[in-house]
Amino acid sequence: MRLHDLKPRPGAKHRRKRLGQGESSGHGKTSGRGGKGQTARSGSSIRIGFEGGQMPLIRRIPKRGFNNARFTTQYHAVNVGDLNQFDDGARVDETALRSIGLANGRAHGIKILGTGELSKKLTVSASAFSASAKSKIEAKGGACEVISRKPEAKAAGKPAETPKS
Repeated sequence: MRLHDLKPRPGAKHRRKRLGQGESSGHGKTSGRGGKGQTARSGSSIRIGFEGGQMPLIRRIPKRGFNNARFTTQYHAVNVGDLNQFDDGARVDETALRSIGLANGRAHGIKILGTGELSKKLTVSASAFSASAKSKIEAKGGACEVISRKPEAKAAGKPAETPKS
């Protein structure tokens, strides 16, 4: 098979809908736009959720409760099997994972998950570990270090006074 032998599967290609080509075409006269009105005009677009001036559904229904989605802790998930890329006895932390492309983008930390098999002894430093990942790392003689990235809470009360000279 060569490049010139390739062609799309049957039914994958469609003819372009030719509008305004006479009544017998099925797309004549109004060209599939229906009768008069706003949507029949050129350049018309009505934003999603707009109901013609009526109070939209999203504003009619009551809003209750609290959604914690903005305040959740989001981790980069890294599987134990992916850690085999490191040398035996290496120290694996966030900067090492980012340098080889296992953790890209913004997150609050890294969580090591237990998918895959580990074949090397590693010292892994991460924000969280699943139970299976921790047991696999420690079974090979490695170590799991949990690091905290939460900022320290400020002491309540008066601000510290500066000594007078």
